[in-house]
Amino acid sequence: MTDKVQEKTTVVIVGAGVAGLTAGTLLKRCGIDCIVLERRTQEYVLQRQRAGNIEARAVRMFEKWGLAERVVGGWPYEGIVTLRIDGTPHLLREQMDDKAPGRLCPQQVLVRNLMVAYTEDGGDLRFEASDVTLHALDNEKPAVRYHDNQGVAHEISCDFIAGCDGDHGVSRASIPQGVLSKAEHCYGVSWVVVLTDVPTGRYPLMSVSDHGFAAQFPRGQDASRFYLQCAETDTVEDWSDARVAAEIKARCGEIEITEKDIVNKSIMPLYSVVYAPMRYGKLFLCGDAAHLVPPTSARGMNLAISDAETFVCAVRDFVQDGNGANLAAYSDTCLERVWNYQDYAIWVTEMLHDAGDASIVGPFRREAARSRLYRLLTPSSTNKLFSDFMAGTV
Repeated sequence: MTDKVQEKTTVVIVGAGVAGLTAGTLLKRCGIDCIVLERRTQEYVLQRQRAGNIEARAVRMFEKWGLAERVVGGWPYEGIVTLRIDGTPHLLREQMDDKAPGRLCPQQVLVRNLMVAYTEDGGDLRFEASDVTLHALDNEKPAVRYHDNQGVAHEISCDFIAGCDGDHGVSRASIPQGVLSKAEHCYGVSWVVVLTDVPTGRYPLMSVSDHGFAAQFPRGQDASRFYLQCAETDTVEDWSDARVAAEIKARCGEIEITEKDIVNKSIMPLYSVVYAPMRYGKLFLCGDAAHLVPPTSARGMNLAISDAETFVCAVRDFVQDGNGANLAAYSDTCLERVWNYQDYAIWVTEMLHDAGDASIVGPFRREAARSRLYRLLTPSSTNKLFSDFMAGTV
């Protein structure tokens, strides 16, 4: 039997998504040793398709750390969305700070750039780490055990563990039963998510009508992803390519699309989840391991970035100055931000879906939702609050 490889580091990061790679890259900027473990292959991680809107606050954060030019890809987000109400187009203009606009950047592009920055700075990134287990989380020196892609067993002794492995990862599952509370909300609606070889127009598009909600956002220069409101009980089999193309035309207006333009499609239920606290002993949960928001809010990736920076700053203060105050406050600091954006997610999700098909929510709620939508189209206090949430400054 092969002996177990014994290793030591300051931080073990479980998961090489946005949260994990942001944490690792920032830790390297602080001169703090870390190891990132990822159970998937590098190819899988780089090809994982996710939405991407890097908020202005996150852009400024990467600028502050001297990383913006290396990791922030995509193209500037102009803060303008075409909003179609019953087929009539309007321009929804956010009240933006021109000094630091957000970026439209597919998540896999940000992941790729973070991966390059982390490894170029000497980061230790290990793919195909199987059988990952966390041990002694409430001790001074926790440990992470795993097998590498050659089947060799490793045990890494560390000071801190960042659980960045998502909703179904081992990190949150390693916390003893009864420690965490779970708060969740189901929105009663799902989306058909459709990747297409159809470019977007000048601006991203959202639409509400009797057909329901729909949206189109860019995924590169020549592709886009459509989101179509559907029943919570719908399956992919209910949505043939012909039906998808017809609904896109009905909901989104003058868009040229055929069945051949459809690359893939899936069903996404809309829901929110928050686990608390986000810390147990030496384990700190980041991103989707601690909370989920619906894609209507466009905040999931940005909350992961914020969690990662909050964690890194707390570790830096402890390692460099012996100050553990921010480690102790980590969960409360993150959860305050998370609940702000869960509230925003409820506001935006219900507004966009209630404003569509009145047969679902009734005419009263539809007209109330449309009143909110029309306020967004003017430089009102409603628009300012929406703009601040989109910029990440709330």
